[in-house]
Parts: sequence; structure tokens; C-alpha cells
Amino acid sequence: MQEFAATCEAVAATTKKTEKTRLVAEYFRSNPRDAAQAAVFLSGRAFPAFEERTLQIGGGLLWRAVAEISGKGEVALTAAYRRHGDLGAAAEDVLTDVAPRTSALSVAELASTFEQLAGTSNTAQRLTLLKDLLRRATPLEVKYIVKIISGDLRIGLRESLVEEAIAKAFDCELGAVQRANMLLGDIRDTLTLAADHKLDQARMRLFHPIGFMLASPAQDAKEAFEYFTQALVEDKYDGIRAQVHCGGKDNPQVRIFSRTLDEISESFPELPSALLAFPEPVILDGEILAWKSEVGDGKVIGRALPFSELQKRLGRKKVSADMVRMVPTAYVVFDVLYAAGELLLEKPLHERKKILDQIFESVPEGSFNSDVVTAQTPQGSLVFEPANITSGGAPRVIQAPVVTAGSPEHLQQIFDEARERGNEGLMVKDVNSLYLPGRRGKSWLKLKRELATLDVVVTAVEWGHGKRIKVLSDYTFAIRDGEQLLNVGKAYSGLTDTEIAEMTQWFLEHTIEDQGFRRTVEPQIVLEVAFNNVMKSDRHASGFALRFPRILRIRTDKKAEEVDTLETVREIYERQHRSNG
Repeated sequence: MQEFAATCEAVAATTKKTEKTRLVAEYFRSNPRDAAQAAVFLSGRAFPAFEERTLQIGGGLLWRAVAEISGKGEVALTAAYRRHGDLGAAAEDVLTDVAPRTSALSVAELASTFEQLAGTSNTAQRLTLLKDLLRRATPLEVKYIVKIISGDLRIGLRESLVEEAIAKAFDCELGAVQRANMLLGDIRDTLTLAADHKLDQARMRLFHPIGFMLASPAQDAKEAFEYFTQALVEDKYDGIRAQVHCGGKDNPQVRIFSRTLDEISESFPELPSALLAFPEPVILDGEILAWKSEVGDGKVIGRALPFSELQKRLGRKKVSADMVRMVPTAYVVFDVLYAAGELLLEKPLHERKKILDQIFESVPEGSFNSDVVTAQTPQGSLVFEPANITSGGAPRVIQAPVVTAGSPEHLQQIFDEARERGNEGLMVKDVNSLYLPGRRGKSWLKLKRELATLDVVVTAVEWGHGKRIKVLSDYTFAIRDGEQLLNVGKAYSGLTDTEIAEMTQWFLEHTIEDQGFRRTVEPQIVLEVAFNNVMKSDRHASGFALRFPRILRIRTDKKAEEVDTLETVREIYERQHRSNG
């Protein structure tokens, strides 16, 4: 563990990605026995991603353990935390003259203790295990043990850089490492295969989420056709992106994952039963929507509802039958990632669409057949024949309608029709695009009426005024510039009183520095904000400020790493400047 901690310290000391990669690669080569397990820890996790286990150690228990073994109490630990803004660094601080200067603790022993902690339900026993572990470690080792338990090393080392280090350490192609890790969801096994030069043996592990392909904004239909000449076009619905893994008739399991790769199956209990209709194992990509169906002229017309309706269902681990009845949902499927035992990411979109057609056609006649349907009208309100409708009149799984556009003029017409239907806009996709997990390129574009929106992350909060004097309601937010977060504005309108109260509690529990009226907070809460325009400004580190920003919604489906970039803000500013000039 001493060499592991020293490597983490060296990685934290440099801002250069190439140097971070070199340091980790050298550690892997020098520590072959520990390398695989260390790769998990260096990714900021206690366990491989696919296991989805937790240590069941909250911040309060971790804080108590550090305070007790230091013998210095809450006051000293609080002061150290305020100096460093990080519990790991604070723990190192208060244990400097208490913990041993050398230790025999190994990476394998740390992993073994984590196994014990994960398997212990008794809080008192977990505390005892945790204190025993920390007492055996040096202050520097404690620093990084605490960081791993907290789930964030904060040394500028993402899993993607660990993948690069594996490729460098064992002289492998980075793409092969990334593919194996995506398939396995276990960077530990990925490293083992890389060390043995057997990455081609990695096989898809169903029920482990794959990163989502992302879309870039397009200003208008004309810009969209600057990147490709033929497009597949779908309505852009106002729901949440979801990836569904279905085990098929021989393994009747269904799991639903959000964009943040968290399982959300329990939030939508009406969907898995319908998804069991697919007879073979598949992985689907689509959108969960609040959904309304109306019967008319012997047919059922389905329509997506605003996001505000779906939001009533989000964040709930248990959903009552009344809530399912009040806010019904549907899963609109627009892509397939895995079918017939084959990963389909490297097939062009037009081939994946044909396979998706076959998947929906494969649903056998039976009790669930009426829940899984293909829309019978291109775009428009989705219309279903009576034979395809359950007694409740509400299909649960729908193949997204798609049309093709061969010119900017045609695309503009489709866009106007989508807006008239009340949808956000369009998704415009290159017919030849491959599926690139976690990538945001120009192969998929989103065309919306209002471009002036950004996804941002909250970095600081302030107590409100008047009736909001007892809540943290003023949010300073930032965009990304590489590894940095740069503030670009502040907003205080758009959230409900309930949301503000919930956010206040979260910010109080995740404060980095309490400055009295203002608090800097852990950058985890992502907001979607709208604004009138972008101005140059010396007030914020980004060099820009948003004019009249307002919060549209809390993006629980996004991580801080996914917020918009300084480059995007600059592009919006330059586009405004050209149009005004």
C-alpha cells in the first residue's frame, strides 16, 4: 500500500495527463501481483463496476472512525477538513503524529477488508473493522484509503486514464483495452487479459451497462447537413435516456440503467414485465417518457408528456401502484447494442435499425405481445391498431418512429412538425454512424428550438433572501475546460420550494468550505440552465457570463464530467456575435 499511496500522491502532483499515465503504467509494471486490484482502486472504486456492491460506509461513519483513532476529536478534524476540503487529506493531517510511519498493509489486504465491510450489516462491527484497518496504515495510506471509500480519489485520474496506463504498461492497443473494459465492466479482469495479451478473449457481460453514445447540438437544419448527406430523424422526446438489458426467455431478467449507469429498474416497475416479451437476450437504447394514451376512432393515440410529469417518478426506489396509474410511462426504443450473441456497436446505424425491426417482429403472440409495439405512423402522434393494445390501452415498449431526410429543407419541415407536436425537437443521425459509447461527436446531432441552454455543475451556494432566507437557493455554476471547472454564472429561479429544500440539505452535507453567507460545495449537482445570451466578463474564471440565466431542471441523469465545455460557450458567444454583427 505504501507504493500505491506514493503513486497516487505523484499522480496528484502533476496536471499532465501523459505523466499521470506514465506513473500509473510504471506502477503496474513494478507491482504485477497488485496491479489488477490496484486498477480498481485507481479508478476510484472499492469494487469493479459490474459488481455494483457498496461498502455501506457513509460519510458520518468514516468521519467518526478518523476522529476516534486520531484522539483529537471533532474540532481538530473539522478544522483540518476546512483547510483541505477533502476528508482523506484531513485524515492524513490529524493522523500525522499518531499513525505509524511504516506499515506492512498490502493492496490485497485492503481488498480483503473491503470484502468484510461489504458483507457486514452491523454498524458497530463496520466501525470496528474500519478503525482496525486505519490504525494499521500510515497517514498517507489512510489518506487514499479514505478517498477510495468515499468513491473519489480526486487526483485527476479517471478510469479512461487507467485504461491508457494499462495499454502503455503492457504494450496493447488502447482501443482493445477500452473495448475489453466496456464488455467486462471489470478493469481488474481487463488488466489481467492485457498482461497476458489476451484482450481478444473478453466477452460481453450482460446486465452490465455500456456507456451511452451522446449527441452534439446543431444550430439549424443547414448546419446538420454540413456533417453528413443522409440522416435518420427521430423526435427528441423530453424524458430520460435509458439502456435496457433483457435476458430473454432462458434468463427472464430485465435491468434498466440510467445515463449515469445506475440501475433504475425499481423506479419503473411497469416496464420490466413488458420487456420480458423479447425472446432472446438484447441490449436496447431508448428514452423513458411519461406517456398518455387516448382512444379515438377505434385506435389508440399515444403522446409523450412533459418532463415535469416524469420527474414525479424520478428518485423513487419504491413506486406505488397509485403513482404508476397517475404517471404512466413508456419506453421508446431507438437503437440496439447487442443481439443474437453479438455486440453491434461497430455496425452502421442503418444495419442496427434493421436488426431492431427484427427484434420487435420476433415478439411472439401471447400475453405480453400487446405491450410491445412498433408505431404505425412515421413521427406524428403514435397510432396503434386495436389488435396491438392491452385492455388498459397503454403500450409500454414502443419502437421509435423514424424518417429519413435528404436535405436541409426537408429536415426543417420535419423539425417544425415535431415542435407542433409539443416535442423538444429532433435527433438527427448519420445513417452510417457507428455506436461510440461515451463519445459526443457530430454523427448524432440534436436540433432544438432554443439553443441557449447549457448543462452546468453547481460549485457554490448562498443563503437566499426574504422567504428563502433559511434555504440555500442561489447557485453559482460552472462549465468544464479540460480537468478544470470554470464558473460562468449564478441562478436562483426555476426550482420548486420542495426541490430547493432537498438541495439545501444535500449542500449542507456536501460543503467543502463554509464561508458564512456562502458555501463552496462538492461539484456533483448538474443543472440545465437557459439564458438569453453570453457576454464576455472578468467576473468569472471562464471569461464569460450568462445573461439572465434560469434553471430549467436538475439533471439527475448526468454526472459532473458531462457538463458543457468552455468551447461550447465560446461557440455560442461567437455565433451570437456574428448574427448581431
